[in-house]
Amino acid sequence: MSERRKGQWPVDQPAVLDAPSDDELYVQRAAERALHELVMDSIQHDLEQQPSPLTVITAARSWCNRITAAAEEIARAKRGAA
Repeated sequence: MSERRKGQWPVDQPAVLDAPSDDELYVQRAAERALHELVMDSIQHDLEQQPSPLTVITAARSWCNRITAAAEEIARAKRGAA
């Protein structure tokens, strides 16, 4: 084993990490953005179908409650898996 200088990394060969390519990152980001747009468009469509301002607000609160409940359930499951 060769003598190591102070502060020198102890391995002779750096690790090769399997990092995604720029193209793969672009495709992943585009897919995430498309899913986001699909979900938001669906919620907006539902809100636009409401007959009055009051029912729009009521439906929006319902969406918020459902999203929050789903987030809490998913978080609880992730805490249990950890």
